[in-house]
Amino acid sequence: MRFTKMHGAGNDYVYVDCVSQPPPPDPAGLARRISDRHTGVGADGLILIHRSQIADARMQMFNADGSPGEMCGNGIRCVAKYLFDRGHVLRPRMTIETGRGPLELELTLKHAVVDRVRVNMGRPVYAADAIPTLLPGEPPLDVPMSVGARTLAVCCVSFGNPHCVVFTEELTDELVRVLGPQIESHPLFPQRVNVGFARVDTPGDVQLRVWERGAGETQACGTAASAALVTGVLTGRLHRRVVVQLPGGALALEWDASDDVYLTGPAVEVFTGNWPADGRL
Repeated sequence: MRFTKMHGAGNDYVYVDCVSQPPPPDPAGLARRISDRHTGVGADGLILIHRSQIADARMQMFNADGSPGEMCGNGIRCVAKYLFDRGHVLRPRMTIETGRGPLELELTLKHAVVDRVRVNMGRPVYAADAIPTLLPGEPPLDVPMSVGARTLAVCCVSFGNPHCVVFTEELTDELVRVLGPQIESHPLFPQRVNVGFARVDTPGDVQLRVWERGAGETQACGTAASAALVTGVLTGRLHRRVVVQLPGGALALEWDASDDVYLTGPAVEVFTGNWPADGRL
């Protein structure tokens, strides 16, 4: 099986072109094996690229633990790069079908290949049962939540996948790596949740670390950055146009008057390879 490893701001996935070759028979199992950073290729998950009846292509994603994901803002940018750089879609604008519907992308080229991509992430979802969460509010904003021995003020929205944002003065390993997994699997989130820890430096600049559902801490997360922007605006912490600084790099976000959030960031190809049929390297 031919694969390509790509990343957006360090958020790395293994991509498989299921148009030019058959899709894997067990994508969830493949995601677990190929994502392993010791015995596999190493990635935050697996993304399959399929034909689509309503868009230029369809992306299907699986987290590193094999669980399905609805949407990935960094992953979709890399899908767009793959499609353009390999001549499948030779237009600077394209539409890709995701778990939250078709999304529009605008490409920026450098030396005839895709360098950066602007994604219309769509509108945030506020309804608690659609996020989903059992916390009060639509959306929940700075709602007290007990996590172990601590009480945190949390904000929640969805961008096709559920997000919980904690605004904090300090970004510590204890918050991200200890409380992150506890929040991810908290009973108040029936489908688990992605957890973003955000420190506002100025109303136009925010630092973000993310504990992703099914993947652990990642270098970047586009939907988490979008959730941080929206909840930051709704709570008066942020302007509608911000730069989100993540461990893997910076993402530019804008929440415009139409209520759509636009995310711009890099898309980078790392290498290609062949994964053996028996899954053994």
